[in-house]
Amino acid sequence: MLQVLLVLIMLAGSPPLPAPAARDAVFFDRPATRFTESCPLGNGRLGAMDFGGTFATRIVLNEQSMWSGRTLDQNREGAWRKRGEIVDLLLAGRNADAERLVNETFTCDGPGSSLGQGKDGPFGCYQVLGTLSLVPDVPPRDSTGLAADHYERWLDLAQGQAVTQFGADGHVWTRQVIASFPDRVIACRVATDDPGGLRFRVVLSRPERAAVRLDGTDLVMEGALNDGAGGRGTAFEARVRILTSPGAVTPTEQSLAMAGTSEAVILIAARTDYAGPIAGDHAGGAYRDRVRADLEGAAALGWEQLLGRHRADYQAIEGRVRLDLGTPPAGSAQSRLLAQAAGAPDPALAALVFRFGRYLLLSSSRAGGLPANLQGLWAEELQTPWNGDYHANINAQMNYWPVDVAALSECHAPLASLIESLVRPGERTARAYYNAPGWVVHVVTNVWGFTAPGEQASWGSTMTGGAWLCSHLWDHYLYSGDRAYLRRVYPTLRGASAFYSSVLVELPGSGLRVTGPSNSPENSFRMPDGQVAHTCLGPTVDQQLLRELFGNTARAAAILGVDRDFAAELERTRDRLAPTVTGPDGRLQEWLEPYQEPEPTHRHISHLYGLHPGNEITRFGTPALAAAARATLEARGDRSTGWSMAWKACQWARLGDGDRAEKLVRDALRPIADAEFNYRNGGGTYPNLFGGHPPFQIDSNFGLTAAIAEMLLQSHAEAPGEGPTISLLPALPRAWQDGSVRGLMARGGFEIDISWHDGRLNEATITRRSAELPEPLPMFVRLPGEAARRALDLKPGERVSIGP
Repeated sequence: MLQVLLVLIMLAGSPPLPAPAARDAVFFDRPATRFTESCPLGNGRLGAMDFGGTFATRIVLNEQSMWSGRTLDQNREGAWRKRGEIVDLLLAGRNADAERLVNETFTCDGPGSSLGQGKDGPFGCYQVLGTLSLVPDVPPRDSTGLAADHYERWLDLAQGQAVTQFGADGHVWTRQVIASFPDRVIACRVATDDPGGLRFRVVLSRPERAAVRLDGTDLVMEGALNDGAGGRGTAFEARVRILTSPGAVTPTEQSLAMAGTSEAVILIAARTDYAGPIAGDHAGGAYRDRVRADLEGAAALGWEQLLGRHRADYQAIEGRVRLDLGTPPAGSAQSRLLAQAAGAPDPALAALVFRFGRYLLLSSSRAGGLPANLQGLWAEELQTPWNGDYHANINAQMNYWPVDVAALSECHAPLASLIESLVRPGERTARAYYNAPGWVVHVVTNVWGFTAPGEQASWGSTMTGGAWLCSHLWDHYLYSGDRAYLRRVYPTLRGASAFYSSVLVELPGSGLRVTGPSNSPENSFRMPDGQVAHTCLGPTVDQQLLRELFGNTARAAAILGVDRDFAAELERTRDRLAPTVTGPDGRLQEWLEPYQEPEPTHRHISHLYGLHPGNEITRFGTPALAAAARATLEARGDRSTGWSMAWKACQWARLGDGDRAEKLVRDALRPIADAEFNYRNGGGTYPNLFGGHPPFQIDSNFGLTAAIAEMLLQSHAEAPGEGPTISLLPALPRAWQDGSVRGLMARGGFEIDISWHDGRLNEATITRRSAELPEPLPMFVRLPGEAARRALDLKPGERVSIGP
């Protein structure tokens, strides 16, 4: 009776929805014909890509734990016995021979990330859940499916919903899609002012390993993925129910037919039985019961309550930050990308991209779920590019660069859970390959706890993935000052430091210590004899990461009052790490020797980690190294993959060059359609604003959001023994003459609002939000264009306003 009453209230009226303001939405002028034209929605676990068709349409569905494969130890037991021989070859300058030995004895024991076996290998692959299709009773009148005299579609970033609206034969049809975090469903409302005008079937499908059945008036799709050994792996269930007037829905041959009504709500609930090592709100063996409970709970609420609860949850987080770079022009996202590429100024497009990146992170990473993967939450394939996994040599980390500065602190939790889940398997890897204490993860990982080296020495030997991941654990503390959180993650920091400090190799003659065998991520170098190699000792990025890790762990120990002797030993070891140096050509040196580069414009700029996201290199604290970093970026060039251009924009912002950073943002927004793999210079942005490697790879989106934030606000420490320096408008480009931003966060727990006019600071407000400072260190603020700093000392809740 309650459901019938809710439906009658719901049917009381369905006027057309007004379009949002241009700054609040991503607009489209036609239905999507491909995945990278559709609208992404997500609640951190369930995802949807709404194609926005007219009478016929489809929604691609995702569930974040739809992973094939299984937990499998691919460590090569006893590999550590060969490590000494590999290191000796490297010390003798025989890198190519060492690399051959790594391939023979020091890679994973098995197919590794399974790029040869793909979705059916034991490493596994993140896969599409399925597709929900609306199939009209009467075929559309033209081949495009438009059959409409008016069409509009948008992704509303202010309300977290996708809307499609079109007119035909004097009537209006409206469709809204949301992904509700509080109620754990995808909900799609369809309505028309044509009485009884909704006449279609709802169909669920998946290309393989799924069966569809009816359960009363619910449509159910169930199956299980491959476990990598030909057996039953992750099991899943999706369930669909339609809320509408009584008698309007007829179950028929694996679909739900609807007729004789003008408004309906389609509810989709789905879960898997994932119970892997990453902690979270996973259903495990109770997944079927949880799906039914999710659906029943949402059905009892009805559309208006579902929408209201979704908005309240979404807007409480999304509304914290607003960036205004001027009035945006009218038009679709694609038309604005094309116009900017043709030379038309559109600063507001950068503001939209910044907001879209925040939207994507909020939609793909929520408490209790898995972290955002290489595609965030969204995939249409069975074989997702690069398995849709977690690359620990930048990509997984880049996904979370904006999480704290952009006031999305809650979205950090899944990343922390992933890192903590790697400790136990990483301890086995540390013993197998290094005979060492602590834990390690190399280049790639998954939801099953893979930590071994990759299957090829050319990229799989990078050994500092764990150190890089740990930087996020510490940085999150610097923003929050949460001592309870620091106590929780400290054992993870300590375990990583224990591993790296115990495996360092001492360079004869200098006493310096380095990592090895390792890689500078995915890059190669030419030996004096002309051979090209990848395996090396002590690439610059490793040394920078370990200086940071050892320092952060020692600082954490001091704050918590534990492990004094261990912290002191870390500090001594840190001082013996090989330093970052400038090569003979004036650039930062990527390896211990100034090797020639077969690919001078390589996409990875890993030896600039100390510039960004680290802070070993700063323009005020280490000007000579900053100049060498600038020379490195000039030589690398701008055009590259999407994520690489986003990283370069961050690095130029750290150097204070806002114009170059803004150019790279525009370069990364170059309109593209190509989905083929391009590792060199094909990066850009798809019509729905997804970032392109290509193919689609979401770290580009998150990297651009981080870069835009870096241009407006920086808050890293500039010298050892100092707290953060809050730099206001440190890299403001000339293209952004007027604007404002509110709600950005700075390390130390400060909220920052800034406005500017004619390229000059108008007003800034700094408010201390943290109850306790992360560290009792001096803090500073720097105004635009000034080298000198001013001391900053605020009590909790206090604020200071700064004028020009």
